[in-house]
Amino acid sequence: MIYDKTGRRKYLTFTEREAFIEAAHRLRPEAETFCLALVYTGARISEILALTPEHIDTGAGLIIIESLKKRRRGVFRAVPVPTYFLARLEAIHSLYDAQLDSERRTERLWPWGRTTAWMQVKQIMRMIGASPSQSMPKALRHTFGIGATQKSVPLNVVQKWMGHSRISTTAIYADAVGDEERTLASKMWL
Repeated sequence: MIYDKTGRRKYLTFTEREAFIEAAHRLRPEAETFCLALVYTGARISEILALTPEHIDTGAGLIIIESLKKRRRGVFRAVPVPTYFLARLEAIHSLYDAQLDSERRTERLWPWGRTTAWMQVKQIMRMIGASPSQSMPKALRHTFGIGATQKSVPLNVVQKWMGHSRISTTAIYADAVGDEERTLASKMWL
């Protein structure tokens, strides 16, 4: 659900998302790249924590995410990410060198536990004044899904990127009121 039990949004608006990205740039570099990975992939916190250098395909502009909610290991999905984010990952994590090193290529980019990762996201959410229902990593996943559907990315593509088994799960993101719906509604306000 994209609203909590009191009707509050559990996702960020476009403006709030941009504020989150801007605030992430003020964190220490490893925390910045972690938070940006959540924003740009829509992945779950545990999926981002599991990323290794070998799962970053800079040539194709993709992050390869193992879907950890599946009943078996080895189910991957590829999510396109901005070139400047890949450059930032390279600058902070030395991906090229790590990918050539047989040991480092399989080491996690962020060797933290879920609690530390959660605190990184909460810190930024406090910085931007997000509500309690938005101040969690899952809000970034919801924001990704809503942003994609509002930019007319087909639901089946959003489903693939987010690793959903059923399109009905992805369809909840199409229910958010976006700019197009506000434009239609504004015709009645004259």
